[in-house]
Amino acid sequence: MKILFVCLGNICRSPLAEAIFNHKIKVQKLDHFFESDSCGTGNYHLGGPADSRTTSIALKNKVDINHVVRQLSEDDLIDYDQIIAMDQSNYSNILRIASAKENRHKVRLMRDYDPQGKGDVPDPYYGTEKDFREVFEILDRSIDQFIAELKTKI
Repeated sequence: MKILFVCLGNICRSPLAEAIFNHKIKVQKLDHFFESDSCGTGNYHLGGPADSRTTSIALKNKVDINHVVRQLSEDDLIDYDQIIAMDQSNYSNILRIASAKENRHKVRLMRDYDPQGKGDVPDPYYGTEKDFREVFEILDRSIDQFIAELKTKI
């Protein structure tokens, strides 16, 4: 099953979600069932790495992150089985790209899986280390629930 995590610039939230997801499925020995990637709806940082603060918070939590920024394409909506948006704006932008209605059902919000409540994963880009830590915590618990749901489908 192919999973795609999407945010705006693909330097903070979605690469962190991808890294956490990959870490957790590897620990649970589920990595042979899943393939994941991340991208952004914008084209601001194409070809660049994840934000250094994203890399830092991942490493502080013993999560490896290796990332190159890319932009969402219409092909992604065909190629991926699940597309996980970080916020409502990303979600709307993805649906705008999804010209084929049969692909729209694949798109969900990350916090649909958050046991502490729905909403947006806040963009920490203009924030502090505390904001990046909060995003890590939201993604960590949401991805636990997401993986639990995915396990029922394998």
